[in-house]
Amino acid sequence: MAVSMREVDPVFQGAGQKDGLEIWRIEKLQAVPVPKETYGRFFTGDSYIILKTTALKNGSFRHDIHYWLGKDTSQDEAGTAAIKTVELDAALGGRAVQYREVQGNETEKFLSYFKPCIIPEEGGVASGFRHAEVNEREHKTRLFVCRGKHTVHVKEVPFARSSLNHDDIFILDTKSKIFQFNGSNSSIQERAKALEVVQYLKDTNHEGKCEVAAVEDGKLMADADAGEFWGLFGGFAPLPRKTFSELNGKDSASTSKLLCINKGQVAPINCETLTRELLDSTKCYLLDCGSEIYAWMGRETTLEERKRAGSAAEELLREGNRPKSHIIRLMEGFETVVFRSKFDKWPKKADAVVSDESRGKVAALLKRQGFNFKSPAKAAPVKQEPQPQIDCTGNLQVWRVNGSEKTFLSFSEQCKFYSGDCYIFQYTYPGENGDECLIGTWFGKKSVQEERSAATSLADKMIESLKFQAVLVRVYEGKEPIEFFPIFQNLVIYKGGTSTGYKKFVSENDIEDDTYSESGVALFRVQGSGPENMQAIQVDTAASSLNSSYCYILHDGDTVFTWIGNLSSSMDQELAERQLDVIKPNMQSRLLKEGSEYDQFWKLLGVKSEYSSQKIVRDQESDPHLFACTFSKGVLKVREIFNFTQDDLMTEDIFILDCHSCVFVWVGQRADTKIRAQALNIGEKFLELDILMENVSRETPLYVITEGSEPQYFTRFFTWDSAKSAMHGNSFERKLSIVRDGVKPRADKPKRRTTTSAHTGRSSVPDKSQRSRSMSFSPDRVRVRGRSPAFNALAANFENPSARNLSTPPPVVRKQPPKPVSPDSSKPPPRTTSIAAISASFERPKATLIPKSIKASPDANKPQTEASKPKPETNAKESNPTKDSQVATPAAQDVKESQADGVEEGLVYPYDRLRTSSTNPATDIDVTKRETYLSSSEFRERFGMTKEAFAKLPKWKQNRLKIALQLF
Repeated sequence: MAVSMREVDPVFQGAGQKDGLEIWRIEKLQAVPVPKETYGRFFTGDSYIILKTTALKNGSFRHDIHYWLGKDTSQDEAGTAAIKTVELDAALGGRAVQYREVQGNETEKFLSYFKPCIIPEEGGVASGFRHAEVNEREHKTRLFVCRGKHTVHVKEVPFARSSLNHDDIFILDTKSKIFQFNGSNSSIQERAKALEVVQYLKDTNHEGKCEVAAVEDGKLMADADAGEFWGLFGGFAPLPRKTFSELNGKDSASTSKLLCINKGQVAPINCETLTRELLDSTKCYLLDCGSEIYAWMGRETTLEERKRAGSAAEELLREGNRPKSHIIRLMEGFETVVFRSKFDKWPKKADAVVSDESRGKVAALLKRQGFNFKSPAKAAPVKQEPQPQIDCTGNLQVWRVNGSEKTFLSFSEQCKFYSGDCYIFQYTYPGENGDECLIGTWFGKKSVQEERSAATSLADKMIESLKFQAVLVRVYEGKEPIEFFPIFQNLVIYKGGTSTGYKKFVSENDIEDDTYSESGVALFRVQGSGPENMQAIQVDTAASSLNSSYCYILHDGDTVFTWIGNLSSSMDQELAERQLDVIKPNMQSRLLKEGSEYDQFWKLLGVKSEYSSQKIVRDQESDPHLFACTFSKGVLKVREIFNFTQDDLMTEDIFILDCHSCVFVWVGQRADTKIRAQALNIGEKFLELDILMENVSRETPLYVITEGSEPQYFTRFFTWDSAKSAMHGNSFERKLSIVRDGVKPRADKPKRRTTTSAHTGRSSVPDKSQRSRSMSFSPDRVRVRGRSPAFNALAANFENPSARNLSTPPPVVRKQPPKPVSPDSSKPPPRTTSIAAISASFERPKATLIPKSIKASPDANKPQTEASKPKPETNAKESNPTKDSQVATPAAQDVKESQADGVEEGLVYPYDRLRTSSTNPATDIDVTKRETYLSSSEFRERFGMTKEAFAKLPKWKQNRLKIALQLF
């Protein structure tokens, strides 16, 4: 870049090095910094330069420069602001986008910096501040017109009846009261946005203490507020219809024209279509689009050439008498999405690494020329892998789609997916305001379209049956969001499929069926971040499928290998050990470290060949963008909302939040019913359009969220108040109650209750117990399966919550709704409660270590004896334990229970010798009472409760616990 650093104003040193706003005002043709306490206060006789610096997730900065021209500013000040803007861009390394802002016709991006609005004051640099301070002592009645559905344009108009019309919103600010007049043709959203201006005036001009009245166009004197309002105008009289309609400061669109600036001369370029190849890096160009004029500056142009390009754009506006058109100046390599969309087949935008280099060169040149210019700074990089914002102790139900029907999967099968199948899952978990529900579809890579459509239809019916209070998500294999894996915890994805649709497709197309076989050769890549988030994915059985950053499991029938990549972590190795318990639960694996493999290992993989060592990179979350949507006749139109907040989500509309790694479709409670039904289609259309031109995948995870049921992984992008999304009325009525009352919004409905599945009739009561335990890894140790997460969940229904198993980590503290507490914690729960609790536990599939086939206990089907039958409930006084029982030691309880069961006193065996699969089983024991031979501490370790508490349970509950613990 041929730039003389002497031409850069030193006032810009250090600018743009931190997130936020920086403002300069033109005073005596010089840029002077504006105090932060006056940001947002503009005077009609002045010109300003505004720099918005945004820290991105990748650690870099994005810069937007705006120069604002008041309606009474001088031509010299306006020209100085334009030139200084180019100098500021040069100081930033030539990477900023520059916008020309004219009072009354500002861009929505500019207005979003000063929400809810800017109201310029009369005056200028010489007398503006002093003049304003005098007027502030005595309140002046003022009338403002407000326009805009998403961003409010405010303009002061004469206080006269002739200023009013039926199309706009008007705000009359008097000494004691603020009136909002809603034109009959205005929308609810426009009225709601105008109320934000009312709140601003109330806080700014009245210290938050004044009355607020809403006046509807057409209401007569019968309404007290309307009568008072019209009385200020001399009485009520009908308003005339407008003879013309302003286009909100926008000129009508016209055909784009490309002009080249060469040595100060502007010449049009004749071309049928606009292509990137037309732009030369050594020249500047103007792209005239009617309402906007883009000044494109090549990276090899001089600073003086860039200033002339800005002047040429200004001259083009003056010649065409288009004062309301915007001028946007861009540097090569930092074009906006809107600009790139004007061209056919614009090449994919490369990462702008050169920006930091350019800025560094600017800093070095300035220092050599005597300026104290700070070195370029970078924002702190944001962690690339955000933690899943979802509770993993909830209730999971899974169905596999067969043709047009769905088949419920038992908890031992619900974490085993096939690439040729489609699945539906329903997950209920504790949220901040009660239970939340997520219903999703998962499409395997080789699943057929008919079953994908059937899964979508079935999931829609489930959402409808829950009155749209659940979140819907569509997930494709290989594109799962970060919230997906913690729900399943130990997911295994097999090749092939088991559904009727897949089998039919394979048969009709004469394709080889590669469905996984336990007795065949199979290779699994193990990945994940911890015990609550691990996956084993079957890959091609070939050496090229290996990767040094992962661990793998290879088996051929009864032969099992665990391959440890040299770049894998100890956590990866532990996860591989855990996944062996799912894939081959009863077999010992041979450990192989990368570089020391057996010949048999390579023989199973075919031919030894090269493989990768790079970690597989999933789609990373980027800075979110919010879009307001209109959808009609299959055509989707979107409009970006800049610097968005929760208040931008209107209950009558549909919005899309794009985070690149996933897309959320937010549906307001009062959105049109027909459009609401198209929410998923709207999301698919959005992915198809690729609004941000990021080559986004059509298989990106897609969420549909209904207002009032927003999960934490959505609300984390906002400063969220859940009471606002649960208020009564439309957008205008909600905000009016807030402005008037000045209190926290009143909720319109109670907290969400526990969701009951309409398909199973079972209550989805989540369990709060710990789902997994830490497990050390040693290559030489024999694998011993510990207490499974499913058993933890089951035992938690019976054990005393105050007596936690010390070998298990304490549960994570979460904000949960209060629970009823029994007066006697040692007393077992009532029969109905116990039945419901244990049923919910077994219906809530969580087991990761349960074998596929478990033989039932011989006692399970026998009639109960009198001693084993549950005793009838007694009152609290009778059930209170005595002092002797309270101080009894565990050892004494162990002896007492052993004698009662007919077991020889003091006869204790380790758990490994009591298992049916033990290599050294204990002899001369009663096989129907294995648990009685455990020591007190080991019994509590395995069952999560004392033997005394276990003995009080009904026999059928004891049997279920035994089965879960694999004692039989």
